[in-house]
Amino acid sequence: MMFMLNFLFLILMLLISIAYLTLLERKILSYTQTRKGPNKVGFMGLLQPFSDGIKLFFKEQINLIYFNYFIYMLSPIFMFTISLFVWIIYPFLWNLINFNYGFLFFLCCSSVGVYGLLLCGWSSNSNYSLLGSLRAVAQVISYEVSMVMIVICLMIFSFSFNLLNLMNYQYYIWFIFFSFPLFFCWLSTCLAEVNRAPFDFAEGESELVSGFNIEYGGGGFALIFLAEYGNIILMSFLTSLFFLGGDIYSLTFYMKSIMISFWFIWVRSTLPRFRYDKLMYLTWKLFLPLSLNYFIFFIGFLFLMFTDIYFINLS
Repeated sequence: MMFMLNFLFLILMLLISIAYLTLLERKILSYTQTRKGPNKVGFMGLLQPFSDGIKLFFKEQINLIYFNYFIYMLSPIFMFTISLFVWIIYPFLWNLINFNYGFLFFLCCSSVGVYGLLLCGWSSNSNYSLLGSLRAVAQVISYEVSMVMIVICLMIFSFSFNLLNLMNYQYYIWFIFFSFPLFFCWLSTCLAEVNRAPFDFAEGESELVSGFNIEYGGGGFALIFLAEYGNIILMSFLTSLFFLGGDIYSLTFYMKSIMISFWFIWVRSTLPRFRYDKLMYLTWKLFLPLSLNYFIFFIGFLFLMFTDIYFINLS
C-alpha cells in the first residue's frame, strides 16, 4: 500500500515537473531570442503551463474521415503510459523497494515506446504523419543499438541489473572520469531517443509539417507532448545516475538532473537541425564502433583483473 502511495506521489511530482520544464523551455528560448516569454498568467508566468494544459484538454476533438479510430485515440495514451511506467525503476529510500532488474526494464520500455510513434503516424492515414513516424522509428531504433551498448558497459561496471548498485560503485569515483567519450555518446543518443533538436527529424517543419503528430490536436497532442517531456526528465535522471555519482539521496543529484534538462533546452536554442544521412552516419559509423570498443576494453580489463586475483590467491 505504501509503495502504491509512493509511486502515485512520484507520478504527481513528475507531472508538475513536466509542466514547469515546458515553462523553463519557453523562458530559455525566449531569452535567447531577446524577448520575455510567458509572463502574464500568474506571478512571472508560473501558472502558464496549467492554463495551456486546461486549454488543450478542453479543445474540441476533430474526427478525421479516413482513420483508424481506436488506434488513433489509444496511441497517445499508450505513449504517455509507457513514459510513466518506466519510472517504476526509481529506487525508493523509505520503503526499501529495490528493483533488481532496472536496467532490463528500462531497455524494454524504451523499445516498446517505438510502437507508439509508429501507430500514431499509421492510424492517422496521412502521408505526412506516416513519413514522420517512419523517420522517427528508424531514428529511435538506430540509436537504441548504441544506447544498449552503453548501458551494457555500465552493467559491467556494477556487476548487476540493479540501478542502486551504480550509487555504491560511484562512491569514490564517478563513471564519467574513465568513460568520458561514452558520456558524450550517451548525451547525443538521449537527444535522438527523445526526438529533440538537432535530431528532431520526425518534426521537420519544412518537409513534414509536424511529423507523426500532425493530425492530433487537443488532448491527444497534449498527451504526446507530456510523454516527450517525461522522457527528457527520465533521461536527465538516468544520466545523473549513470555517470555523475548516482547519489539519489542528496540534493546535488537533483541539481545535476536539472542541469542536464537545461542542457536539452540549450541545445535546441543553439544548434541547427542535421541532415538525415548525417544522423544515421553518426550512430552507425561513430557511436556504435566506439561503444563496442569500450565494451571489449572493459571486458578485457575485467578478465585480466580477475585472472590476477585468481593467481594471487593461488600463490
